[in-house]
Amino acid sequence: MKTEQLSLARQLDLVFKELDQELSGLDSGVVFVQIRNNVIGKFGIRHNPITGKDGRMEMEGEGLNHAQLASFRAMALETLKFKRNWTHGEISYDFTVRQGMIMIDATMESNYNMANLMIRYPRTNTYLDSGMGSGS
Repeated sequence: MKTEQLSLARQLDLVFKELDQELSGLDSGVVFVQIRNNVIGKFGIRHNPITGKDGRMEMEGEGLNHAQLASFRAMALETLKFKRNWTHGEISYDFTVRQGMIMIDATMESNYNMANLMIRYPRTNTYLDSGMGSGS
């Protein structure tokens, strides 16, 4: 089966299955998925493996447990309901564990290509049509 034949939700589910082991070693970071034509291409995790506090360097915490991973995956899938009318872009899931609870902020970035618009819309002199053109 080709990736294009899978729903975006199913693709995102596969992303989380692939990242499961890496996420189990992290307690904060950003999971990102880059989307083109409603197909996830590049995906991964951005994180700081060592954090500094009060002049001391500390290693990451224990990482996400099974329940936190399941909650993260469910929340990520839920965010797809907010994706509207765009086929190209990126979704970032900023996550952290605080007092044993996973907290997630999702950011959606839609991308459009002007070349595609030029094909779709006839070429007109927009400035003259709107009365904003120069009089010279």
